[in-house]
Amino acid sequence: MKPILISIDDYVLTGGGANGESYDHKTDPDTMLKLYLPGKIEQPLSEMNLARMVYAAGIPTPEPGDYVVTEDGRYGIRFRRISGKKSYSRATGENPENVERYATEFAQMCKKLHQVHLDTTRFESVKDHYYKLLASNPFFTQAEKNKLVRFIADAPDTDTAIHGDLQYSNAIFVGDKRYFIDLGDFCYGYNLFDIGMVYLCCYLSQEEFIQETFHMPKALAMRFWDCFAPVYFGSDRPLKDIEEEVRPYAGLKTLIVERETKCPMPEFREVLKPILK
Repeated sequence: MKPILISIDDYVLTGGGANGESYDHKTDPDTMLKLYLPGKIEQPLSEMNLARMVYAAGIPTPEPGDYVVTEDGRYGIRFRRISGKKSYSRATGENPENVERYATEFAQMCKKLHQVHLDTTRFESVKDHYYKLLASNPFFTQAEKNKLVRFIADAPDTDTAIHGDLQYSNAIFVGDKRYFIDLGDFCYGYNLFDIGMVYLCCYLSQEEFIQETFHMPKALAMRFWDCFAPVYFGSDRPLKDIEEEVRPYAGLKTLIVERETKCPMPEFREVLKPILK
């Protein structure tokens, strides 16, 4: 697909992340731009096609538009802008007294997402996704990789939706409308592959990272998880039992984090010790 040439002068920078930057159009309030880092050409095209399939599957996400390129050679995707949006992490950081409400709403969104059945001929399996991440990871030994492969293979098989990067910063709301964003790792499979990221962001991440990325102290992030878990898993399950089940899947998320950081993350690998021993 040939990208549409656009001028970055028509946009204003609104944020950034590991893969690129986000912009709002200066004169069109309904248009936003996700612009990838220089040199990334295939990734935005692949993610645009995936975003269109996700949107068509009925997942609540901003409507994807065009595949674009700027004059300086950066590629990206235009989306329909959700005006007045706020992420659940930002909202929690700004209004800590409402942490239970935000955690509950986010948990309800996740439960609905994980009940959506997908056409498995059109989307990737979460297991295949992790096998590829593991194969390309240079920081595990082959013996460790073999043990992780066995753990992944033994996980239940389902055909339900997986966000792939289920951070509470990747869910936004405005009024009574809620949306998932940044679905570049979207696939199908066992829900704990997703919930592991929620636990990692709330409990396993370091204070400085949580402050910088999610705009809140770690104690508040931990409180978010403590409110999230009973809503998602049911209030009859002890939190300790839930966390014991989720922790290995949180550890697997190091494969995604290390893909972005290009360095080993010992604080996340710690919970993989029972698998790797």
